[in-house]
Amino acid sequence: MKSRDYKRQARASLKGNWGAAAFAVFIYFVIMAVILTPNIYFRISSGLTSGVTDPAALSAETIQSLFATSSITSLLSIFLVYPLAVGLVNAFKQLFRTGDDKIAGNMFSSGFKNYAHNVLGMFHMGILITLWTLLLVIPGIIKLFSYAMTPYILVDRPELSTREAIHESRRMMKGRKWSLFCLELSFIGWALLCVLTLGIGNLWLAPYIYTSQASFYQNILEEDKAAAIAAEAANSAEPEPVKLREFEASNHEDYAPKEETFE
Repeated sequence: MKSRDYKRQARASLKGNWGAAAFAVFIYFVIMAVILTPNIYFRISSGLTSGVTDPAALSAETIQSLFATSSITSLLSIFLVYPLAVGLVNAFKQLFRTGDDKIAGNMFSSGFKNYAHNVLGMFHMGILITLWTLLLVIPGIIKLFSYAMTPYILVDRPELSTREAIHESRRMMKGRKWSLFCLELSFIGWALLCVLTLGIGNLWLAPYIYTSQASFYQNILEEDKAAAIAAEAANSAEPEPVKLREFEASNHEDYAPKEETFE
């Protein structure tokens, strides 16, 4: 399938559900804003983001406050945003699969059902991506696409460990990373239009992207299932090896000419 096919399926799933989808994304964005705004505001007020203030010139009290704010933001991101991120993409996956339009509710139920598992899985994935990015930017981007299916696997296959879920994502994305990259790139025009709306358009663009990604994930599952069925059929169709019949040694006396007697 091509990018336009995933997007076409996404539009079909979102038909009549755009309001519910935008509402779920709005809730997610609000929570993100509440978590990130204090840290951003503190940095701006300190002049760090603009480069006006030299970090070495900051007072000890300011540095402590900055450290505390950053720490709280990081912890909230890990323990609140991570499960919400898992829940959001899986809520759109559920919409795509079953037409369930309770997207906001499914975001919380999917993300917090196996809370520790989802948090640890996203944290594990984030650490790996960060380490690869610190090594070089390009490998980090490649790993970002390689691990992209992890949030879905965490929910669909909770019996897997976080390490196994990440490895399964790598397996699923082998030979498919370029396709996902092209799918993501196809939204760049819409993203530029969202800038003109001061970001409001993202309330509709994000559902479009998430549902297209869900279509991509579901297509991988169907391809894997078809490949497994084909492999099983091929194995069952193999002829059984011909067994040579084993003959017992015959009793040659039975075939020897017998001497006739005349009485």
